[in-house]
Formats: sequence, C-alpha cells, structure tokens
Amino acid sequence: MTLPHKTMMPGWLKYLPLLALMLGFSSQAFADQGIAFMSVFDGESNQEYSVKVQILLLMTALSFLPSMLLMMTSFTRIIVVLAILRQALGLQQSPPNRILIGIGLTLTMLLMKPVWDPIYTDAYEPYDRGEITLQQAVATAEKPVRAFMLAQTYENSLEQMLRIAGDPLDLEPEEISFAVLMPAFVLSELRTAFQIGFMLFIPFLIIDIVVASVLMAMGMMMLSPLIISLPFKLMVFVMVDGWTMTVGSLTASFGGL
Repeated sequence: MTLPHKTMMPGWLKYLPLLALMLGFSSQAFADQGIAFMSVFDGESNQEYSVKVQILLLMTALSFLPSMLLMMTSFTRIIVVLAILRQALGLQQSPPNRILIGIGLTLTMLLMKPVWDPIYTDAYEPYDRGEITLQQAVATAEKPVRAFMLAQTYENSLEQMLRIAGDPLDLEPEEISFAVLMPAFVLSELRTAFQIGFMLFIPFLIIDIVVASVLMAMGMMMLSPLIISLPFKLMVFVMVDGWTMTVGSLTASFGGL
C-alpha cells in the first residue's frame, strides 16, 4: 500500500515569520526609497543596484531572532529548570546540552502556541494579503506578546526596571516600553526557574544526605557518596516518571497562558 504524499508544512513552521514582527520597527524604517547596494561603471554609464530599506532591515532583523526567542518567550525558564534538574541528578553531560536545548525549543513552541495563534491570524495573514501595513501588523502582533510577558513578570522586577529607565512607576501596561519590559520579564523568568529548581533539588538532596550518613556510619569515609547515591536518584526519578512531572510543573507555572 502506498502512503499518500503530504506536502503540507509542519504547523509550527508557520510561526517563524511572526518573530520578525516582534521587533517593532519605526515607521521611518519602511520608507519606499531604496539605498545603493553596489555601483557598476562601464565607461559610459554608472548604474546602481538598490535594495529597499524595508528589505534590508528585515534581513538584518533575522540575526536578532535567537535573542528575541530568549527574551520574549518561555524558553529561558524551561532551559534553566532543565539545567538545574540535570545538576540535581548529579549528571554532568547527560542529557547533552543539545538535547536540553531541543526539549526547550519544542516545549516553547507548544507553550507559546496560544500567543502566536492570534499573531498569525490577526497580524501576519492580513499583512500577507496586503490588507494592513507592516506598521499596523507590528502593532497588532505586539498586543498578545505584551500580555504574555506582563502576565509572567513580577511587579517588583518591573518597578526596578522602571526606576533604572527613569520612567514613572504608575505607567499603564500599554505605556511600558519593550526596552523596560524585556529585562523585567527575563529577571522574573529566572526567579521562577530558580524557585522550581529549588523544589526539584530537595528530594535528591535528601537521598544524598541519607547515603552520606549510611556510609559514615559504616566507616566507609573514603568512598564518595555521589557514586552510591547516583543510581538511587536515577531509580527514584524514573519510578516517579520525573520527566513528565517536570514538564507538567513547567506548564502549570505559566498558568495555562
């Protein structure tokens, strides 16, 4: 039996163009005039090849997409918690960093889907059809991203960033600039990640203490407790389905978005 050939791209790929809309370019950046890219002189005429300012800046913005992924999504919290979990288990290189980053990216795509769906339908699709301008698309895409970041940001972190920026503390949510909101959001994500990591550390710390106490009572002080406790920690982690519990805790920490 021959399987049908599917040409539909994966659903998450449709969100990649949305990340470029998060940068919030000013209206001057999208002027219709071109800038000279190169000049060719053949002895009789001097011909210039131009690129639009809009296209040039859009291509430049692609280099900032990794930073935007770190600064404006749930990736920071996820990768920090996974790194702390690996440390709590006593494992140095397992799972490898690439595996942790892959898990973090896939979970980020899943958790951010309620945020990116309205951006795709309300901002990118109308802009792709030519119904709205790019500036209007950026303004529309900004709203769900800002709502997500504000919902995950602690008030004291936001106030601290407002003090550093010299802005009033009584600004409305829509009046807070991204330059202030992004560092406050990242600080809040780190705080939440360390809180979750502390709770993950406690059961493994208890196992280490029990093993160290038993070895001390047996007079086996020359034997490293880590060598004995590591198999027990792995066994306990697998028996309680630790990866599923960790992912569930991370998902619950975002409040269902």
